[in-house]
Amino acid sequence: MKLTGAQIIMECLKEQDVDTVFGFPGGTVIALYNALYDYPEINHILTCHEQHAAHAADGYARATGKPGVVFATSGPGATNLVTGIATAYMDSIPMVAITGNVEKKNLGKDSFQEIDITGVTIPITKHNVIVKEISELADAIREAFYIAQSGRPGPVLVDVPKDITMMEGDYEPGKPKEVAHQNAFGEDDIAKAVRAINESKKPFIFAGGGVIAAGAEKELHELAKKLNAPVTMTLMGLGAFPADDGQYTGMIGMHGTKTSALCASHCDLLIAIGARFSERVTSDRTKFARQAKVLHIDVDPAEINKNINADYEVTGNAKDVLAALLPGVEEKQDDTWMEQVRHWKRSYPLDRATRNARFPKKVLQAMQDEAPEGTVFTTEVGQHQMWSAQFLRIDRPRQFISSGGLGTMGFGMGAAIGAAVGTGRQVVNIAGDGSFHMNLQEIVTAVKHQLPVMVLVLNNNVLGMVRQWQKLFYEERYSQTTLNNPTDYVKLAEAFGAYGVDISKERDLHAAFKKAFAHKGPVIVKCDIHEDENVLPMVPGGKPLDDIILDLEK
Repeated sequence: MKLTGAQIIMECLKEQDVDTVFGFPGGTVIALYNALYDYPEINHILTCHEQHAAHAADGYARATGKPGVVFATSGPGATNLVTGIATAYMDSIPMVAITGNVEKKNLGKDSFQEIDITGVTIPITKHNVIVKEISELADAIREAFYIAQSGRPGPVLVDVPKDITMMEGDYEPGKPKEVAHQNAFGEDDIAKAVRAINESKKPFIFAGGGVIAAGAEKELHELAKKLNAPVTMTLMGLGAFPADDGQYTGMIGMHGTKTSALCASHCDLLIAIGARFSERVTSDRTKFARQAKVLHIDVDPAEINKNINADYEVTGNAKDVLAALLPGVEEKQDDTWMEQVRHWKRSYPLDRATRNARFPKKVLQAMQDEAPEGTVFTTEVGQHQMWSAQFLRIDRPRQFISSGGLGTMGFGMGAAIGAAVGTGRQVVNIAGDGSFHMNLQEIVTAVKHQLPVMVLVLNNNVLGMVRQWQKLFYEERYSQTTLNNPTDYVKLAEAFGAYGVDISKERDLHAAFKKAFAHKGPVIVKCDIHEDENVLPMVPGGKPLDDIILDLEK
C-alpha cells in the first residue's frame, strides 16, 4: 500500500506493539505528528522539555522491560535528547529515538535547525542511521527495535529528513524479528565454570543490571541458595535479589556496605553476573578481590577482561548461562563462610556511624511504610540517591530506577513519568533540592495526565554529595555548593496544580506520608534535612575497598 513516510513510521510502531511515545513536536516532525493524530491507540506524552521526554522513555523501559520511544524535532530538539540517550546507553536501556531533520536538499548547508545528530550520537548509541530513501524507512525502524533489544540492550537513533516523512512510498506490513540472546558460550565454558564453583569454599555472588535485563532473578536466587553464598548487587542490580534475604550483604562499591567490601576481599571465587566492574564498584581495580578467582558472566564480550581480568568467562544472556550452569552446581552444606558473613553484618550495620544519615533513613523508611504495594521508586542523583539505595527495601526487579553510569541529575522526574505511564503504579521520585530544580517543570506533565507520581524532596539547601567531598577532601571550602533556593514547595505544587506537603517534625512523618499517598494525582513532599548529613560508608576515590570510611567525627 502507498503511505507517507510519517504513516510508515506509525505503522512500524504498531508492528512493534508500541503503546506510548514521549516527545515534543517541531518543524521537521510536523508530518509525523500529523500522522500520530490518526493513531489514537498510541498514547503520546507531551513533556515540557525533550531531555525529560528521553528520560521518560528510559524510565518506561526500565519499569516495563519494553523499549521506550521518543520523538524530537531537528536541531535543538534532537540535541536536547543527547543527555537522555547517553543515560540510557551507560545503563544498557532499550530505547528508540526518532528525530526529524531538514529536507535532503538542505542537508550539509547549515540550514535552520540543522544538526548532524547521527554524528553527535555515534559514541552514545548502540546504532544510529539517517534515512535518505523512503524505501529504506520501514526496515530502518524495524532494525532499530531489534538492535535496541537484542544482546546487550541500548538506545538506537533513527534520523528522518522532513521530505521523507511527507513523500509517499510502498509499505508492506511485517512482524517483529525475534530478539536474539546472542549467546557465545559452549559446553567447555560451562564445564570450567561449574568446576570452579564446585571447588570454591567461599564463593561471593556479585550481580548487576544484566540480571534484570535478562529476567534471570529466579536463576540467581536458585544459585545463591545452592551455594549458600553471600550476594551483593550494584546500583543497577538492586531488586535482582530480595533485600530482606539473609544472604544479601547490601550494595557494593563506593557507598556500599563494609560487609560487601569484606566479602570481596576474603572470597576465593567472585561470581560476577551481568556487571561491568565500574570504578564506582571496584575503586582501585588493582586491589579488588585480588585473592579470588573471578568468574565473569556477561552478554557483552567487550566487558569481559576490560576492567578486571577473568579466570573463567562465559559470554551469554545471564538467564541462559545460569540455566546451563545450575544442573551441574553442587549444593554446599558447610555454613562456615555464611556464618562469617553474618558476623560481619552484625558488626558493621549501615547505621553504625555516629552521624550516618539517621534522619534521611527514617524519612525514607516512613515513606516506604506508607507507600502502596508495588510502588516503584525513581531517584535523581546525589546523596539522596545513595541513601535510597542503602535504606529502601527493594525486593523485586524494576522496582528501583536510577541513573547509574552517567549519574544524571534531573533524570528521576522524567523516569517517574515514564514508569507511571508504563506500569500504572504509584511512583515516588526521590530527589534532592539541587536535582529537583533541574526538572521541576515536569510536575506540569504529571498533573496534565494525573499520574500517580510523588516527588519526595530531601531539602538540605546544598549540593550535598559535592559538599561532602569538599568537607572531607577540600578543607571545607564550600565553593558554589550552598543553594539556599527560596522556593516554597507547597505553593509551587499548588501553582502547578499538584498537592504540596511540608514535613517539619519527625513525629509527623507517617501521618504526612499517609495523607500524601491518599491524594489522587501528583504530590510534592518536602522534608528538610541537615546539610551535614553524610552518605556513609564511603570509599575515597581511587582507594581500595579496604579503606572504606565508616564514621566521621562531628
